Amino acid sequence: MQAAANVSPEEIARFGKLAARWWDPDGESRPLHDLNPVRADYVAARLNLRGARVADVGCGGGLLSEALAKAGAQVTGIDMGEKVIEIARLHMHESRLEIPGLDIDYRVQSSADLAAAEPESFDAVCCMELIEHVPDPAALVQDLVRMVKPGGVVVMSTLNRTPAAFGAAILGAEYLMRMLPRGTHHYAQFLKPSELGRLMRHAGLEVEDVSGLSYNPISRKAWLSRITAINYLISARKPA
Repeated sequence: MQAAANVSPEEIARFGKLAARWWDPDGESRPLHDLNPVRADYVAARLNLRGARVADVGCGGGLLSEALAKAGAQVTGIDMGEKVIEIARLHMHESRLEIPGLDIDYRVQSSADLAAAEPESFDAVCCMELIEHVPDPAALVQDLVRMVKPGGVVVMSTLNRTPAAFGAAILGAEYLMRMLPRGTHHYAQFLKPSELGRLMRHAGLEVEDVSGLSYNPISRKAWLSRITAINYLISARKPA
């Protein structure tokens, strides 16, 4: 989550409470576990991860960061939540039992600070399910553009602002199935693909793809689709 001017202390505290159970596939982060392989594959389809430098902005406990690192990327994972970064670092050390040498640069750092410190340094920048939690979405997108190299790719995911997304992410996930704590999402902060695409273009990116991210919470299956009514992924490239 973001630098002083673009961060919600309430959001950091909310996700901090989930930190200890972040890697529990049957805990509150269950949807993230189920969606993670599809997201990682989506990123891998847009660049060769072997040796690529990738920033995972709003990395949380490190689900996507680890998946990308295991695919060969040099990953920098940032989040403003100290508790979730602690969990990410701990799990990375545990994962080294499986993959010796696995190394992810986890930092308690804002996107603005990383963009200022390392402009145009990353082959790809990923920002999954963060933009709907920050006060200034446009500023976040601008940070991502600053840190990606010319010719590099920015990949984001978020929730569409539709009745279907309200029903699935808020009524369904938070109130009926209780998969997420109540108050995790705020419908007014959801972005339509056209709105996020406009922010990316205004920041200097060329939008290349918008794909729906479908999810069945009963079977716990996730897949890419043409239906963007609930979750979607968007990729854009910085002109070389």
